[in-house]
Amino acid sequence: MTQLQDRFKRRFTYLRLSLTESCNFRCDYCLPNGPDCSSRKHEITLSEIRRLVTAFAELGTTKIRLTGGEPCLRKDLTDIIATCKEVPGIEKVAITTNGYRLQRDLPAWRDAGLDAINVSIDSLDPSTFHLITGQNKLPQIIEGIDEAVAMDFAKVKVNTVLLKQYNGGELPQFLDFIKDRNVALRFIELMRTSDNVDYYKKHHVSGQEIKQQLLNEGWVQRLKSHNDGPAQEFKHPDYAGQMGLIMPYSRDFCDDCNRLRVSSLGQLFLCLFTEQHQDIRQYLQTDDPEPLMNALQHNVMLKKATHGLHDENSGATRHLAMIGG
Repeated sequence: MTQLQDRFKRRFTYLRLSLTESCNFRCDYCLPNGPDCSSRKHEITLSEIRRLVTAFAELGTTKIRLTGGEPCLRKDLTDIIATCKEVPGIEKVAITTNGYRLQRDLPAWRDAGLDAINVSIDSLDPSTFHLITGQNKLPQIIEGIDEAVAMDFAKVKVNTVLLKQYNGGELPQFLDFIKDRNVALRFIELMRTSDNVDYYKKHHVSGQEIKQQLLNEGWVQRLKSHNDGPAQEFKHPDYAGQMGLIMPYSRDFCDDCNRLRVSSLGQLFLCLFTEQHQDIRQYLQTDDPEPLMNALQHNVMLKKATHGLHDENSGATRHLAMIGG
């Protein structure tokens, strides 16, 4: 099999596919003013998704993550999950969601072939959760997470963006949350985008401090597998759950990059913070995967060694809902 590999010998086995830029939450670090819904009528279709995933699978991709915005806003989400899982070579289909539809749709997603779930929860305090998201659904979302654990999904994760003035002091509560839950909790450093510069300066917290605290308390870092995401992951013998840290400002963060991104409009992003994107939708109008495979192999050679965040350059990424973070 031909492998999708760049000039730095990084192999790309992981596709993050955004299904929509829209979201029904209004997280103030992402979409405080709500989404621009004009893109919805141009979202990538189910047949285009099948052709896209087929070409990526032919080039060695084994894992698909469905993101947004909020992917649950797609009425055909269950069909999309099933379509991705049916493509030969795709071993794992995951979703990142705000969790508002977990309780209703988990059984259908599982039947369609969903393997793993990431749920975004930025505070375990209901009032703080409401302040960040504009929603009062924290209890229902936690119940949905517990149902997912009970259904024995391969992986259930909770994503938390570190925000100094909101959840900066909630580490004990989050650790208590995973004490008896087989959930992987991941703290994500707030990333600077073109529309959140002041917010970033006000709320950014370095993950290195938390990493050192975890190590001091007996957490042990584990090795990553070939199609894992960017998190540094930790285990502790006294906890049913696991901890993870995504620290894009850490040294060597990009060295083992294994993922590419495609937006809900059919645009290829070589990096979350790339200056440019490549429109590949023209290749999704036929069942012949060769033209798209050739385009992907050509474009991946343009991928840079690292992002520009250290130079305060977030590229063309306006907000994280564009391509799912």
